[in-house]
This record gives sequence, structure tokens and C-alpha cells, in this order.
Amino acid sequence: MTKKDFVALFAERGNFESKAEAERKLDTFMTTVEEVLLNGDEVNFIGWGKFEVVARAERKGRNPKTGEEITIPAKKAVKFKAGKKLNDKMN
Repeated sequence: MTKKDFVALFAERGNFESKAEAERKLDTFMTTVEEVLLNGDEVNFIGWGKFEVVARAERKGRNPKTGEEITIPAKKAVKFKAGKKLNDKMN
């Protein structure tokens, strides 16, 4: 599902005057989550899921084309862990 598709569904199910308003609300939500994660905090929706930043250590890997060993640098990544209610609905 693309963002455009999601906005259309969000506008249909929500109480919005237009799709444009739904998209503005969605953008505000995504920007807020992004800012919280950039500050090093986590976003936890109890029962639904949690977004958090994790640090990935530097590690060794192999170039699949040449077989040469390479070093994959350390980096930060966003991790989402589904909550119990969401997991229960999925299964």
C-alpha cells in the first residue's frame, strides 16, 4: 500500500473534510514520530506496537560478487515491535 492509498483509506475511515486534510494529519503524525526518534526516545502505543532506535554494531560481511570480505559500518536503525493486541489480530 502506498502513502496515497493509505491517505485515501484514512480519509474514508476518519472524520476529515477532505483527503488533503487527512494527508496533513498523517504528515503531522509521521513528522512527530520522526522527531521523537531523532531525539533518542521511543514511541510506544500500548497494545499496538513500539518504534525505537537501535544501534547496529560494525560487522564483517562478504561481497557476494567477488567473495571479498568487507566491513559493514555501524549505524542506527528504526525498529518496530508489534504489541500483543496487534499480534493477536494477525494470528
